[in-house]
Amino acid sequence: MKTVRTHGATADGGASAEGEERAVAAVFEETSKAWADGDAAAFTRWYAEGATVIFPGVHLRDRAEVRAAMGAAFADPLKGTRRVHAVQSVRLLGADAAVVVTRSATTFPGETETPPERWEAATWTLSKHDGRWLIEAYHSCPAPAAPPEPSRE
Repeated sequence: MKTVRTHGATADGGASAEGEERAVAAVFEETSKAWADGDAAAFTRWYAEGATVIFPGVHLRDRAEVRAAMGAAFADPLKGTRRVHAVQSVRLLGADAAVVVTRSATTFPGETETPPERWEAATWTLSKHDGRWLIEAYHSCPAPAAPPEPSRE
């Protein structure tokens, strides 16, 4: 995972960049767990009230729309699925904002691996609310091929 740090530990003992990165990554662990449980309420606890979700053919405009859409999806087309997120980078934009890039995919019951054509590239904007990282915006697009390794020259 590539991390771009724009802040470190605060003079008053506040969180370090490493601690914030772990807290940001935990959001993806928790949303994946809620997804696997088919729990739309638990899933959307990690979304800000005014969150925006965009993926091909879909634009959800707030947490209530996300909850309704995920509840319907977990009841039928996504029932029993798992969501996998491979965090590619975390860019901290100060003490209370982050941009995260993931490779993400949905795995259906009976699959041991996600087919390449189902992988997506996603960008996430998170912000801190009362000490908790929440998703403000999500956007994904198809990305079946793994990204090339960056040049190390």
